[in-house]
Amino acid sequence: MTKLTRRNLMTAAAATGLAGVLGSRLALAADEPLGITLVVPSPIGDVGWGHALAAGLEPIKAAYGDKVKVTVLENIAEGPDADRIMNKTVADGNKFLVAGSFGYQNGALQIARRDPSVTVLHASGFQIAPNFSPFAAKYFQGTYLLGMAAAALSKTGKLGSVSAFAIPELITSINAFTLGAQAVKPDIEVSVVWVNSWFDPAKEQEAAKALIAQKCDVIFSNAQDTPSVISACEEAGVYAFNLNSSMKKYAPKTYLGCISTDWSPFFKASVDAHLAGTFKGANAFLGVADKVVEVVDWSPDVPADVMTKIKEIEVKIADGSFSPFTGPITKADGSGVASGATMADAEIIAMNWHVKGVSTPLPK
Repeated sequence: MTKLTRRNLMTAAAATGLAGVLGSRLALAADEPLGITLVVPSPIGDVGWGHALAAGLEPIKAAYGDKVKVTVLENIAEGPDADRIMNKTVADGNKFLVAGSFGYQNGALQIARRDPSVTVLHASGFQIAPNFSPFAAKYFQGTYLLGMAAAALSKTGKLGSVSAFAIPELITSINAFTLGAQAVKPDIEVSVVWVNSWFDPAKEQEAAKALIAQKCDVIFSNAQDTPSVISACEEAGVYAFNLNSSMKKYAPKTYLGCISTDWSPFFKASVDAHLAGTFKGANAFLGVADKVVEVVDWSPDVPADVMTKIKEIEVKIADGSFSPFTGPITKADGSGVASGATMADAEIIAMNWHVKGVSTPLPK
């Protein structure tokens, strides 16, 4: 797997002209490998979102061998640079693009609309085209369960979340975390610090310390690509959990668990469909039932009776008989979801409100 960064990519562009960075513009011969490019905004480390996406492509390499060529473009900032780089990799013959960040949506969609021969998978978002699929994880299915565990372990009744950006995918995660905690302790509260970054270790650590200073004794690291929050909580003796990939080694004593994501089933099915000429763009909102989301590395400190309840709910989530977003749910503004009503995926994907119990207003 080839890894490129914004720095060496743009340096090469300056030296040879952007058209020469990734290869010639000659059309690929029919017997040449399928070029698959993953673009992510953060470095590919040993944990986090980018790591999970890259890991999701490994089974494709194993299945297809030299029939595919995978390139990872890491640390590509959202904006004009990302648009130019994505356009260039496609112009050079790569026909399968995984745009791994919410901020890549507009540029990636334009690529799909211009070239029907290209398949584009875009992380989160809402736009769909015949060759363009947004994909997102139902993290909320796992954060609900970890909310139950967090409430059982909390002594202060105050929980916290260090969160990247106020987009629906992360708002739903916070809301379900709160609802799960309230299922165990109805009066529990959740405070949020929005860091407005996918990758800012210093800012993430400061945010975690600020929540700990507010007496939050379980912290949710919501879409950080570094273990900064987890490490800060370990140092302070505070429980913490995160999304995408396990960070247990950074907090051997106070790690509560991880909502792990395995993108390989979705990526593999999408590549299969592209090669067969049957790909159809659709909103891929994937969870426990799709074997994309799984809670792993549960803390042994969770009381046995609570863990039994958690496992019972987990089974119901998997078989579809329970949703964290089934009413009655009271929103922060006093409105709500009626008792017995279950929110549809389309409503969850568009969520722009907090449940009652989240004490931090959403940024405007």
